[in-house]
Amino acid sequence: KLAEKHLVLLRDGRTLIGFLRSIDQFANLVLHHTVERIHVGKKYGDIPRGIFVVRGENVVLLGEIDQEKENETPLQQVSIEEILEEQRGEQQAKQEAEKVKIQALKERGLSIPRADTLDEY
Repeated sequence: KLAEKHLVLLRDGRTLIGFLRSIDQFANLVLHHTVERIHVGKKYGDIPRGIFVVRGENVVLLGEIDQEKENETPLQQVSIEEILEEQRGEQQAKQEAEKVKIQALKERGLSIPRADTLDEY
């Protein structure tokens, strides 16, 4: 049987795909021939990362990839530069939408605590 690729979803939202070489009781992982896959809409791009060590506390999901179904994906693979540009545009759009939301709440006398201040309590 061929070595199976695994998908790892990290706590910070990144998606890694590679060959699982080691795992322990804390879900610490070692991935080999790893790529970081970035999805934007119906497009995706892979950034080569090589050997990747992940601490278990950062693992949200770990799963085996079905090679046959991976080749049938409706997503379009694009270059690293193109997917990074698409990702930048998507992040800017999200930031603008968040600013509009915060402004609308301020006008109504409401406020949302910033996410970075929530960890202090």
